[in-house]
Amino acid sequence: MESFGILGLIPPVLTIALAFITKDVIVSLFLGILSGALIVAGGNPITAVLNLTDGLANVLVDGWNIRIFLFCALLGGLVGMLSRTGSSRAFGRWAAKKINSPKTSMLMAWFCGILIFIDDYFNSLAVGTIMRPITDKNNVSRAKLSYILDCTAAPVCILVPISSWVITVMSYLRDSEGFSVFADAGINEFSYFIRSVPYNVYALLTLIMVLYLAISGKDFGPMKKSESLAKKGILFNEEYGDATGEVVMDGDEKADKARGFDMLLPIIVLVASALIMFPMTTYLSTASSEGISLSAAMGTMTLGDAFNNTDASVALFYSAIITIFISYVYYLCRGLFSIKEASEALIEGIKSMVPALIILVMAWTIGGIIKSSPADGGLGLASYLSEVVVGGGFPLGLVPFIVFVLSALTAFATGTSWGTFAIMIPITMPIAVGLGQAMNLEFSALLNSTLICTSAVLGGAVFGDHASPISDSTILSSTGAGCPHLEHVATQLPYAITVAVCTGIGFLAGGLAQSLLWTWIVTLAVFAAAMIFLPKFLGDKSFSFKK
Repeated sequence: MESFGILGLIPPVLTIALAFITKDVIVSLFLGILSGALIVAGGNPITAVLNLTDGLANVLVDGWNIRIFLFCALLGGLVGMLSRTGSSRAFGRWAAKKINSPKTSMLMAWFCGILIFIDDYFNSLAVGTIMRPITDKNNVSRAKLSYILDCTAAPVCILVPISSWVITVMSYLRDSEGFSVFADAGINEFSYFIRSVPYNVYALLTLIMVLYLAISGKDFGPMKKSESLAKKGILFNEEYGDATGEVVMDGDEKADKARGFDMLLPIIVLVASALIMFPMTTYLSTASSEGISLSAAMGTMTLGDAFNNTDASVALFYSAIITIFISYVYYLCRGLFSIKEASEALIEGIKSMVPALIILVMAWTIGGIIKSSPADGGLGLASYLSEVVVGGGFPLGLVPFIVFVLSALTAFATGTSWGTFAIMIPITMPIAVGLGQAMNLEFSALLNSTLICTSAVLGGAVFGDHASPISDSTILSSTGAGCPHLEHVATQLPYAITVAVCTGIGFLAGGLAQSLLWTWIVTLAVFAAAMIFLPKFLGDKSFSFKK
């Protein structure tokens, strides 16, 4: 038996349904895993529970998984140290001397949001701490600052290969059925991700829209009213409730001693060490396996080949350790914290990652149950769906649009993209590959169609995380900006939906044409039309989010 047939749909469908109902992705994933274990065990609850616990433990036996797990934890520790130094306020003081207009203050917030890409939570709080005094001084509404913070949180984290978001996505791609087609051709999960960046239309268009609005000032909907009030010195709309109190990050009391460079150092070291370790781990592995020196190993392949053949989990794990070590020593020498404070900051930072780490382990587990064949203790759902869709003659061109919508709805309802990645990527990958192979596509065309499909999942999931009122990053963005949460939701939603609609139409056109170029042409054409007509038709109309 290759699969459990339609029964294999129960875990992902149950997980999505429960996520909608409970708004708790951890409980939903656990019950989804349990339902799959019960099916595999033939309804025997004792066997199912034993298999479930073994499955949760076994996902961390894999070397890749445990390094990804530790990388995410260490990244949290790095953020904990960085937040303790007071360097964010120091950087803000330096920036305040250079910025004296609403436009430049919004552009600076956009730039800082892109610069602090290592974590979406830290991004919202740190950039909010840096920019709020500056945007207040220049009469930019708290709602606009919240919007910029949110747009440079999840949408940026999903584009930069040195973040916990992307390394998690790589793990889902690597374990998905059908990905072996590309791995066998020398395209590992890191190379696949790099190729996918231009296809991540929602995230890129979100950043473009922030730039357009900052430069043009052509706001619409509730945001236009908030901006009009800000020009009169009213920075937030009290009709939506009270603003949150000022965000005080650990270490702000040390801001007088800190310098702006203290915030940039860990980011610079993380990027530099990763760029070094990506090829270096390949050379070291070759030297070890072939019993030759490192210099000899470096002569066996080009730098490009070393990047393509790297194990991203090893490279990023090493870069995280190097960054924490250098930052730790540097901050101690600068006197920004003591050894005891440094340890506390590391521990608090790692604690902040625990919910994400739990989701990650459960996502790996449900992905394994969905993907594995019955002989290996799974449901074989990926094979079943691939056979049904391919055999039914389903058009490949519609897959990107459909998975974009499904991912967007799921992430918006749950407020998280990580759980959506875990559910949708293992389902989408085998369908896209199976349909492409059934159409006898050449390898380059197959890669292109699969990139469009998987990027549609990423875009839809990021939209949900970006726009959902119950998303952590949405809540932290309003907190970081000192904006009433309901005002942030009401003012941001029309903008996020605009980008999502433009992206969805673009994926529909690009999927039918199997072309990235057509995806962008149609997306930008619809976006341009929206930017012309929406300010005229919506004006400053508000929505029913008021207190």
